[in-house]
Formats: sequence, C-alpha cells, structure tokens
Amino acid sequence: MAIPGQSSDTAHLNEGKTMRAAPRSRKKLAGQMKSSKEIPKDAIPEVHIPTFVESMFGGPLVPRMRFLPADKMVQTLQMLSGVVMILLGVLTYVVTPVSGTLWFTFSEMIGVEVLGIVLHLTIVLAALGCGFWGIFQRDARFLLASYVLFILVSLRFASSKVTFQWLPIEGEFIEKVLLIMYAVFLVMYMELTNSVIRFSMLDTSIRTGEVYVMNVKKVLNRYHISLVITPVIAAAVAFLTLMINIVIPAVVGLFSEIAATRLRESVELTSVYGVALGTMIVFLVVAAVFGANLPARIQKFRESA
Repeated sequence: MAIPGQSSDTAHLNEGKTMRAAPRSRKKLAGQMKSSKEIPKDAIPEVHIPTFVESMFGGPLVPRMRFLPADKMVQTLQMLSGVVMILLGVLTYVVTPVSGTLWFTFSEMIGVEVLGIVLHLTIVLAALGCGFWGIFQRDARFLLASYVLFILVSLRFASSKVTFQWLPIEGEFIEKVLLIMYAVFLVMYMELTNSVIRFSMLDTSIRTGEVYVMNVKKVLNRYHISLVITPVIAAAVAFLTLMINIVIPAVVGLFSEIAATRLRESVELTSVYGVALGTMIVFLVVAAVFGANLPARIQKFRESA
C-alpha cells in the first residue's frame, strides 16, 4: 500500500546500477556453448560397476558404515545369524577334518602334526570370532573375513577323503546328510549376515528421512518367505550334487530295474566322477530355470497374488 506523499515508482532504486538477466558466469557459459558442441565433463554421470564382493553385500563396501541403534528386525537377524554361525562352526569342524589340508600336509613334511591340528582349529575359531564381531558391530569387513576363513578351512586336496573322526558315525547316507546340512548352514549364514547389513542401511535411511518406503511390513513379510525358500533351494542343490548315486538309479529304475541295480553298485557314481556328474546336472537345472525366466514369472505371480 503506497504511503501518501511518496511516489510508487521504484526506478530510483536501480539508478546507477547495471541490470543483468543472468549472472556473468552463466551468460559467458551460454555464449561459449553456442559455438561448442562438446558435452561438459561434469554433465556425464559416473557409472560404478559393482565388484563381486560389493554384489554380495548389495552395495559398495565402505570401510565403516554408521548405523542407528538396531531396531527389532535387525536384532532378530543378528540373533539368527549368531545361532546359524555357531551351528556352522560345529559342522565345519566335524565334516572338514584336518587331513587333506595344505597346513596339515606342511606339518607332516616338517614332522610336527600337532601344528596342523592347531592351525586348523585356529582358523575355525578365527572365522567364528570375525563373524561375531561383524554381526553385532555390523561391520562388513569382518563378515567378509569370516566368509573367507570358512571357505578356506573347507579346501583340501581332491584325493583326500572326508572322515568324521570326531563322531562315531557309520553309513554313507548319514555322512552325506551332514554334508548337506553344512552346505545349507553356510548359505544361510551368508544370507542372514548380509541381511543384517542391508536392513541396517535401510532402517537408517528410513529413520533419518533419506528414503521413504511404503508398506515396510509387506517388504519384511516377503523377506521372511525368502528365508524359507533359500534353505530349501540350497538343500535341493546339495542333494542333487551329493546324492547322485541315489537320484540317477531311482530315475533309471523307472525304465529298467537291472540297469538301476548296476548303477547303484557302480564305483564311479560314488567317487569324484559322481560328484562331477551331480554338479553338471545342477548347472543344467539352473540354466534351464533361468532360460525359462522362471524367477521373474514367480515374482509376477507373487505380486499379482
């Protein structure tokens, strides 16, 4: 509202000043862009291709991520990860004896077999220790070290035979069931510990307002379903690989019982050739599943339901 006795014209406020439609830098840049066809370097987004390790954790592996205090979901995942890790440590020590390992062979060469046993036990305990610290401190670096140690302790020469020297177990079927349990617990340990990191990142982003997720309970329910599906798939894959001397005779027995009996008594199916054949069948099944785009079809069915 104008004041009586004062002009409403504001031209006097800009006397002696040079008015520009845009800052000098922008005007200068616009003039340069008319004659130049090059795209500025800062206009090209940086493309980061995740490595194998980053793919396992669902994102870049930074030295130390800062999280808010764990919520109920993350605490539940931490407890499940701890229980699975303890069971995995026990099964690792049972189904992967020290015989056939590189450190035991070295200890035999120098004449000190106790050294190999001590190193074997130390690696298992180190894997458990790194796992505990990584789970409850939510540090992906220690989880990665735990994975490497668990895989390292299970490596041995192909000619070595798995013997359950710590348990009075007799029977090939029971031994293979324990090996299948070991494989399932290893897969579930990696899945649960990765989930601790992923859900901690998600929870921190939601609580700090960085992202907004609609219907969080629905996301959690889907993940709970996947926690049931994952061990079932891992057990099926391990069963096809290790029980190939039972699966193939059972399939052949539908057509010829005599041929099935010969296969059951075959030495090749119970040796490393049988394991290789089982691995090949597993890869063929996985290739057929992805060739038919079955995961996407199941996802669409679940979304429509």
